[in-house]
Amino acid sequence: MQLDLDGITHYYGELAALANINLSIRSGEVVALIGPSGCGKSTLLSIIGGLLKPSAGTVHQVGAAPAGCVNPLTYVFQDFALLPWRTVDGNLRLVLKDHGLSRGEQDRRINAVLEQTGLADFRAAFPKQLSGGMRQRVGIARALAVNPAVLLLDEPLSALDAQTRTILMDEFSTLFASAGITAVYVTHNLGEAVRLAHRVVALSRRPGRIKRELVIPLPLAERREGMAELAACEAELWQQIRAEAIAADQELAHGS
Repeated sequence: MQLDLDGITHYYGELAALANINLSIRSGEVVALIGPSGCGKSTLLSIIGGLLKPSAGTVHQVGAAPAGCVNPLTYVFQDFALLPWRTVDGNLRLVLKDHGLSRGEQDRRINAVLEQTGLADFRAAFPKQLSGGMRQRVGIARALAVNPAVLLLDEPLSALDAQTRTILMDEFSTLFASAGITAVYVTHNLGEAVRLAHRVVALSRRPGRIKRELVIPLPLAERREGMAELAACEAELWQQIRAEAIAADQELAHGS
C-alpha cells in the first residue's frame, strides 16, 4: 500500500504545527521523519495513522492491503504499551481477537512472529521478566501479527540504552530488508534514520515543512558494511537541521 499526503496542515488552536506537507510513501519503502524538537513529527505520524484529523489536507491510501491484513495502519510506540498481566503470547493474542480468526490461524501467526523476532523461547514470560530490548521486540511482534499494510514507528528505540539500541537497529534493518515492509519511522536520532530508512525527510522548525529529502544510496542489507557512507549522510542531514535544532532547544530551555 502507498500513502500519498496532500497539503497536510495542522493547527493546535492558533499554534501552527504543520504547513503544507506533500509526501508519498511508496509500498515497501521505509521513510524516516527527522527534525528539531516541536517540528511536528509525531503530529504528522498521528495524522497518517488516522488518530488525528488534519486542519487541512488529505492522506490517500493507494492500493490494497496485503492478504490477511487485519489492521492496515499499525503503531509501534516507544513505551512498549504491553499489558503487564499478560504473557508475551497473551499480548500478541489480544490484537488478533475480534477479527474472525480461528484459534489455529492465531497460533500460526503468533508462532511465525515469535520466530521472526527471536522470541520463541519467551512466549510464557511476563513483560516484567524481560529486558527493555526484549519488550520492544514484543511490541514489534505484536505489530507484525496483524500483517499490517504500513508500520508507524514513533521513537521505538529512544527508551533503550545505546547497546540495546544498536542491537535492535541491526534487527530492524534485517526485518525491513527481508519482509519488504512499508514504514514511517519517527526519530530524533540521525544515526537511526540513515541506518534504517530508504529515504529521510527532514522537517523544519515549527510549523513543520519539508526542508530536505535524502535518499540513502545503500541497500538495507549493506548498511552494516557501509558505515562511512552512512556517516556522510548523517553529517549532511545534521547540517540541514543544526541551526533550527539549536534554536528549538534554546526555546524549550527558556520556556518561550
